Amino acid sequence: MSLLFSPFTFGPITIPNRVVVAPMCQYSANDGCASDWHLAHLMQLGTSGAGLVVVEATAVERRGRISHGDLGLYSDDNEAALGRVLGAARRVAGPTTRFGIQIGHAGRKASTQAPWDGGGPLKGHEDPWPVVAPSALPFDDHYPVPATLDAAGLEHIVAAFAETARRAARIGFDVVEVHAAHGYLLHQFLSPLSNHRDDAFGGTADNRRRFPLQVLQAVRTALPATVALGIRISATDWVDGGLTVADSAAFVAAAREAGADYVCVSSGGLVPHVRIPTAPGYQVPFAAEIRATTGMATRAVGLIAAADQAEAILTAGHADMIALARAFLDDPRWAWHAADRLGATLERAPQYQRAAAALWPGAKLSRPQDFV
Repeated sequence: MSLLFSPFTFGPITIPNRVVVAPMCQYSANDGCASDWHLAHLMQLGTSGAGLVVVEATAVERRGRISHGDLGLYSDDNEAALGRVLGAARRVAGPTTRFGIQIGHAGRKASTQAPWDGGGPLKGHEDPWPVVAPSALPFDDHYPVPATLDAAGLEHIVAAFAETARRAARIGFDVVEVHAAHGYLLHQFLSPLSNHRDDAFGGTADNRRRFPLQVLQAVRTALPATVALGIRISATDWVDGGLTVADSAAFVAAAREAGADYVCVSSGGLVPHVRIPTAPGYQVPFAAEIRATTGMATRAVGLIAAADQAEAILTAGHADMIALARAFLDDPRWAWHAADRLGATLERAPQYQRAAAALWPGAKLSRPQDFV
């Protein structure tokens, strides 16, 4: 039996298989509000066969958006727009498909262009906004120097995370994932490279974890017991003097105590121009180490594209779930084809059942080398 297509339980929920659509920014919102693009995108992913679909990084306050096009869940208008999209996606998805949302704050990496517009800091004529961070250290040359968050600012952001979590639960999400990776605000607090504070939130590793853990605790308190809480981390900064996997394992252990039900293990994003030795499954060893060290339910992600590769990661005990992003952009039926490859049964929309490999010989012609 395929592990990839077996159920898995974390916290209060069970997903029908261990295939997860990772959160992927679409840069297509209108002042934080989900658009028709999100409607089409998430309805498509809802019918993909993945056990869990996680909505892209969603800002907890307006200034916490990465770009003008980022999703937000900080206003009634945001909530209504995303509720419309989630409702439509649920109506076409399989009855056991679960939906999650990743919530976060961009910190010093906010106020930037969409990738197809260059991805750099917004220029004066592009309506930029002031950014905040643990310390007054810009992300890179030509990026704005962030304002250092004071006690009132920290309290405001904790409250914003909690309010966004309440909105997410009200809309009907099964999972809320706190974004503490890729150089965004919570990661900025965790890393000694971006956190130069000399108060209770800086200096020692325990102090640098304090604010992210406060956020986690506030989110857990805001959520009903029926909603699972996850966290995404960057296991390493890939830079001497930055976060190590051991540092991240210690944070994950503390996050578990704070109420987190799983961790998604990514890496990098804090420091620009870093040479990361990418290769298929290059982040899997980090997930394996954190899983073994902490016992936390763990999701592996990063250049995982083949069904056999995903199955092998699970079989080896390196992770409990597999997240894919670009693989689903390339092929929204990835899970269907992976199930065929692994001899597993996957529930599909009856309207599309006639395209199953067992019913349509053309499948072997159109996908002669899939998932090798």
